[in-house]
Amino acid sequence: MNWLKQQVANVAGTQEPIYGPSAIQSVAKQAQATPYTELQPDDLKWTAMESTCVETQVFYLMADSGHIGMVQVIYSNVAGIHTTCQFNTKIFYPTKDGKTPTPLWCSDALDNQGFDEHKLSFYADGCAVTPNPDTTAYTVKSAINESSIVNLTVTRTSPGFQVGTNGKSFFGTDPQHPWGTMRHAFWPRCHVQGSIITKEDGALDFQGRGVFIHALQGMKPHHAAAKWTFADFQSPTYSAIMMEYTTPPSYGSTVVNVGGIVKDGEIICAGVTNTAEHTASKEDKETEWPEPTAVKFTWRGKSKGGEDVSAELAGGLGQRLDKVDVMAKVPGFVKTLVGGLVGTKPYIYQYSPPQNLALKLKIGDGEEKVEEGILFSEATFIC
Repeated sequence: MNWLKQQVANVAGTQEPIYGPSAIQSVAKQAQATPYTELQPDDLKWTAMESTCVETQVFYLMADSGHIGMVQVIYSNVAGIHTTCQFNTKIFYPTKDGKTPTPLWCSDALDNQGFDEHKLSFYADGCAVTPNPDTTAYTVKSAINESSIVNLTVTRTSPGFQVGTNGKSFFGTDPQHPWGTMRHAFWPRCHVQGSIITKEDGALDFQGRGVFIHALQGMKPHHAAAKWTFADFQSPTYSAIMMEYTTPPSYGSTVVNVGGIVKDGEIICAGVTNTAEHTASKEDKETEWPEPTAVKFTWRGKSKGGEDVSAELAGGLGQRLDKVDVMAKVPGFVKTLVGGLVGTKPYIYQYSPPQNLALKLKIGDGEEKVEEGILFSEATFIC
């Protein structure tokens, strides 16, 4: 009966029954024995499920010019009936004369989408996301929107990782036959080359640093998570990544956190023993969500040599870059995935503090290292 109730909720978009925390098999269980594994080419294949899912490859960009950007391909399936793909671009502009220009946002439906035989490359009319032969770099090209013509190459400079053995958390009352999944795979430290051509600004050079994330939600998004916190920190020496979500009460409001610290050529630590905290917030009167104004992220783990690793990143967020009303901005297919649930009002708050924050990192008995860098962070509230 639980499976039947879940399927009804999956198709109708209604709220799920209360299954309790035992109905999620968090990736934290895998991480007890295997904190993380380095990504191999097969780990980057598109799953392209034929049932309800949202799968995405997203590249976060931090240009030397001060621009912050995102390019993203989304593959979505609604109940095995309808598949849609979308290409999104977003550009945040540096502050000039005390003013921050409105971000550029482009979201375009894709036609005739498909994959190569290995399911490593994605293509559609006017759009392609393809790895190089040794899967150490991706080229992202899109000419489907004259307002944002994308030509970027993102090359990893450290190994990629997934938490546990496969990066997956499973949802369902029968662990042997789960009805949902959540997975994240990271390239936390990348070199970016190329440009995004816009109508207003011409070619914007995005040479700088970047992050690549391949994510899969093998169920309706609001069934898997009620809120999210994301951190992408880049400094001259280190990159720190963190993705935390809290399930709805149907799965016991369980917190799942995956993340890690890397530098060029090396994963310093990665796993699930991390925390994301909004240390200060204010009520957004429009949405009634507690909009964060300050954050604290911590990472704990072991180095490859078995040394204890700890890191902390904390500070004020400053004025937000944007507040995204998901139901107003996202494509219709996502509205179909989220629609039908009373009380669902998804908003994304996006930040990059104007003052550089400092990562404090300690490895074993060594001296604490402190290095300033750029943080891009998101806080998402769904239901």
